[in-house]
Amino acid sequence: MQLEQHTENTRLRKTQSILGARIDAISWDEAIAHIVASGAAHESAYICICNVHSVVTASRDPDFMKIINNADMATPDGAPIAWALRALGFPAQERINGPDLMWKYLEAAQRLHQTVFFYGSTDATLEKLRKCIAQQFPQLQVGGMHAPPFRPLAFEEDAAETATINRSGANVVFVGLGCPKQEQWMAAHQGKINAVMIGVGAAFDYHSGVVKRAPPWLQRHGLEWLYRLASEPRRLWKRYVITNTLFIIGFSRQLIRMKILNR
Repeated sequence: MQLEQHTENTRLRKTQSILGARIDAISWDEAIAHIVASGAAHESAYICICNVHSVVTASRDPDFMKIINNADMATPDGAPIAWALRALGFPAQERINGPDLMWKYLEAAQRLHQTVFFYGSTDATLEKLRKCIAQQFPQLQVGGMHAPPFRPLAFEEDAAETATINRSGANVVFVGLGCPKQEQWMAAHQGKINAVMIGVGAAFDYHSGVVKRAPPWLQRHGLEWLYRLASEPRRLWKRYVITNTLFIIGFSRQLIRMKILNR
């Protein structure tokens, strides 16, 4: 376990390496409190929501591993990551996933009058998301929503988008570009965007109603991945079948090495 003091908001960060990726052992209350405090200070920081796919990708890509390990916080999304933290000495660790983290923060942001910005997805999805948020959080201060084009941006285009986000006064920017693009985008914009950036993957699709989320009982039993696989088998089979297998093999080896070293 690694302990790291964050002086900005006096948070003692507890992290554990999983296949080399530094994942935070953190509660829901601690995660939301940290986002609120960092957002209030307009810290230019980013938060990664790490599931099996992102951890396995990081284990095979040193540049992506560096992005994950330089994050201000990396939460255990995906039941296997939370289970891994439990096996490594944090028996009470819960799954801190993107869609729920976004919704819990929006509730706090409305209460505390913080401003949020949504970056990613498509115009159609963002419009549906806007209506859903207006219904659920009528007093929430939304600084803006933007769906960037599905291509690399020219320097001038990126600078203009960055300026728009900063002019909005956003405390937190939710980024829905998918893994690993959203993490790469956040890392590239650290120091440029005056807000906490959080990569939330498919959260925009879920909360807008574009994609149906797994029933709560499947989520509680760590089977949300199976529901998604059944819904989109052709697109997701490689991610879940191959990466889950690689994670099981890699984490088993990590546990064996730890047991040998602790003898």
